[in-house]
Amino acid sequence: MRRLFPVTDQTATDQTATDQTVAGTPGEGGAVTGAHERSPDGHEWSLDEIADAYAYPEAGPGEHVPWLRANMVSTLDGAAQHDGRSQPISNATDMRVFGTLRALADVVIVGAETVRQEQYRPARARAEFAERREAAGQGVAPAIAIVSAGLDLDFSLPLFTSPLVPTLILTGAAAAPDRVAAAEKSGARVVTAGDGMGVEPARAVRALADLGHTRLLTEGGPRLLGQLVAAGVLDELCLTVSPMLTAGGAQRIAGGPAVAVPQRFALVSLLEEDGFLYSRYRRA
Repeated sequence: MRRLFPVTDQTATDQTATDQTVAGTPGEGGAVTGAHERSPDGHEWSLDEIADAYAYPEAGPGEHVPWLRANMVSTLDGAAQHDGRSQPISNATDMRVFGTLRALADVVIVGAETVRQEQYRPARARAEFAERREAAGQGVAPAIAIVSAGLDLDFSLPLFTSPLVPTLILTGAAAAPDRVAAAEKSGARVVTAGDGMGVEPARAVRALADLGHTRLLTEGGPRLLGQLVAAGVLDELCLTVSPMLTAGGAQRIAGGPAVAVPQRFALVSLLEEDGFLYSRYRRA
């Protein structure tokens, strides 16, 4: 994975210097000198380097402010899935970023439909991130938090029967009592985050923070991400742009009603490998 450029006030100047260097004279030993020395072509990033690049903002002493980021993948023509799944438009490096983002999070928030379609399993402990998680005061793996109004879930799946960290279910106060009882019997922890059947995004974020989960990651799906965007609770978007075209009627990364005024996000970093772009945006 190679960094294209750091996004700063000097980006335009740096890019101009890079362009001039590429067209300029080789340095000692025949190597081109200049901006390319700061981002050597072909350097493969380690997991530690990826984790540093995607680190959550550091909270101040005694602060417990939640930070919600989303991680999604999209084709060039805007498809978030192919045949109902994201895997066909992903690649190995995207999965490395996916795994790293999970390893940095306290909890992974996902919609019930995505759990069913993507055949979700519990998050696993990663030895490569064990020291980093311990230093951050985190458990061995992030919890999975499923957003579900009807709790129409298969509680015999490993996500409920054998997680390293108990699975959470975010639902509304009006959820069917028998489904709540079935969820709790499976070992899941049911968290109320809405007065009716559905989940209110802002209440879900607060409820997770109250449980000590401030590093929040959502992996969608599109309907859930659309709800989070509409509620104004999304702080960051990590978007992989896949160099593929699919056409068809696949969902975009965020669905649901449009927001009244488009929300502006600022580009924080951009990485590239094999035509895939790995972008990171924060709320402006």
